[in-house]
Amino acid sequence: MKGDNVVLEKSKAYAIRIVKLYRYLVNEKKEFVISKQILRSGTSIGANITESVYAQTRNDFGMKLSIAQKEAGETGYWLDLLFQTDYLTPPQYYSIKKDNNEILKLLQAITKTLYKK
Repeated sequence: MKGDNVVLEKSKAYAIRIVKLYRYLVNEKKEFVISKQILRSGTSIGANITESVYAQTRNDFGMKLSIAQKEAGETGYWLDLLFQTDYLTPPQYYSIKKDNNEILKLLQAITKTLYKK
């Protein structure tokens, strides 16, 4: 996964969006609980993908990507909850949820391919 790494680049851009979402939720919406959860899980995706780049074994590589996939799933849950409790407008939700789903699909494809070998 060295060189042009689409999932790594997308996960970093996504983490930046998550940090901005966290600031918005805390400063504008005065939401302090779910915002902290989504900050942790949403930024963890890219951190685990970055760790996978430096994995020492194939199993280590796969484990880091599997963790990133789980974190993306958790982040999707928090996004759904924020939307269904009216902290996010439909345009806000659908935009960031689309990015989350894209990263999740990339991770699923990579791990599926990895474990087929």
